[in-house]
Amino acid sequence: MTETIKFEDTVSYLLAKVTTAYRTALERHMGAIGLHGGQTFVLLELWNEDGLRQVDIARRLSLSAPTVNKMIKGLIEINLVTRSRLDNDARSTRIYLTDKGEEIRVDVERRWIDLEEECLTGLTETERLVLLDVLRKLRNTYTGHEVADEE
Repeated sequence: MTETIKFEDTVSYLLAKVTTAYRTALERHMGAIGLHGGQTFVLLELWNEDGLRQVDIARRLSLSAPTVNKMIKGLIEINLVTRSRLDNDARSTRIYLTDKGEEIRVDVERRWIDLEEECLTGLTETERLVLLDVLRKLRNTYTGHEVADEE
């Protein structure tokens, strides 16, 4: 008889469990300021480059257009972004931050720092650096993008 795999001892299992726990923590921290976790990443992209096309946000986040559309609708409802069609291309829409969308950055940064500390509690500085390196490599494996490609 062949030996059965012990899923709990695999990287894939642990990564899935950590990802789920982290996502829950992200939702809790961002929910305290009225955001869903995914909406935060849309805002991060717009803080880097306001006026992105919706399709570019989807590409940058490696998400489907309908998923990003739903996030943007939620951000529009709470007056953090606006959507504008281009005069020369009715199919293309650009997303712009509102004043409120700019202002919420302070709250997001504060919550993000709290989340970061919560996530890294108990790790040494060396472990934190190694974790960053490993996570970047894993992200590159799944997205095909080097960190430098995104900057």
